[in-house]
Amino acid sequence: MAVFSVREKLAILSDAAKYDASCASSGSAKRDSLKSGGIGSTEGSGICHSYAPDGRCISLLKILLTNFCIYDCSYCINRSSSNVPRARFSVEEVVRLTMDFYRRNYIEGLFLSSGVIRSPDETMGEMVEVARRLRIEEKFGGYIHLKTIPEASAELIEKAGRYADRLSINVELPTDEGVKKLAPEKKPETIRLSMAELRRKIEEKAEPTLQSRKRERFAPGGQSTQMIVGADKTSDDGILRASARLYGSYHLRRVYYSAFSPIPDSSAALPLHNPPLMREHRLYQADWLMRFYGFSQPEILAGSNDGMLDLAIDPKLAWALRNRGRFPVDVNRADREALLRVPGLGTKVVDRILETRRHRRLRLEDVGRLCHSVAKVRPFITAEGWSPGALTDKLGLRQTITRPCEQLSLF
Repeated sequence: MAVFSVREKLAILSDAAKYDASCASSGSAKRDSLKSGGIGSTEGSGICHSYAPDGRCISLLKILLTNFCIYDCSYCINRSSSNVPRARFSVEEVVRLTMDFYRRNYIEGLFLSSGVIRSPDETMGEMVEVARRLRIEEKFGGYIHLKTIPEASAELIEKAGRYADRLSINVELPTDEGVKKLAPEKKPETIRLSMAELRRKIEEKAEPTLQSRKRERFAPGGQSTQMIVGADKTSDDGILRASARLYGSYHLRRVYYSAFSPIPDSSAALPLHNPPLMREHRLYQADWLMRFYGFSQPEILAGSNDGMLDLAIDPKLAWALRNRGRFPVDVNRADREALLRVPGLGTKVVDRILETRRHRRLRLEDVGRLCHSVAKVRPFITAEGWSPGALTDKLGLRQTITRPCEQLSLF
């Protein structure tokens, strides 16, 4: 086995971690260690590598503990049969890297995942020891996200939640059939049992204890998961159906979507080309519709012929074009739920509309000052002195209100 320097290990193991999308630090809170002379913060600023759902820029040291792995998942670059350079950090090296990067203001926290070497418990034990040493010995108060291993012992998961801000367990693929075909050594039922146990533990620790009347700190950022998009033939409707079940069953904070990336010497069961990155983006937008806009999963793609999201326009606009009978909406009278269905109106804009109309009636130009693109909104609303008139016709409306520069906006 080749011997690498820490710098070389960092290059190998940070590159190997890039396929894991689950690294936003939303939902965290300041640690008590900051009050007693600790260092680090989940709310500072630094070099931005990722965005939290609230739009805040965050920076994380995102690495694998090792890319050695006993599993041979077809879609994974680090599978046991893959011919890639292998490296492994020691616990001390990860702790030192994290603290050195933080002191230089390069990062705000650590996202640590790993291949499974020898056994799940051995690997998970080393990851937990990294988090313990950062919290207890280094007094680190920044964000820590640990990617847990489903087969690890309950005792190790308990310790992980004590030190980490967020824990996550990957479901890998949207369907059990996909997991059994492409990752036969992993068991979907084991993954689900682990997620259920983690949910139970998070809820249990959220209750005040009888002795102290305080809540015990345990993964305050909750749990998340990730699924790979495009490695199998699951439609977008199937993916969103799986996400809705995960949110409902395990109270996840986030489901992350990672577009499949072709890897060298891959299995014949995998596609030759990666899916469009826009597909991943549209899935995130549809995910937000379910979590923040009051849409149920079935209605997002109701009426779609192939169960796939439209890559050319965002899913809320696509829904509105299929449901023109629900519009126009009166911005001076409609409730919040109806306003959230209007293309071009996000949650913050809707809240500003509701606040403003308490004092005066809104005109179209008022709405234009509050939102990103009044051209996208006006066919779907009425306001003081404004009615969309002929714009309500579906024919040609899609071309009229969409522009290439706006395709990546989030409603």
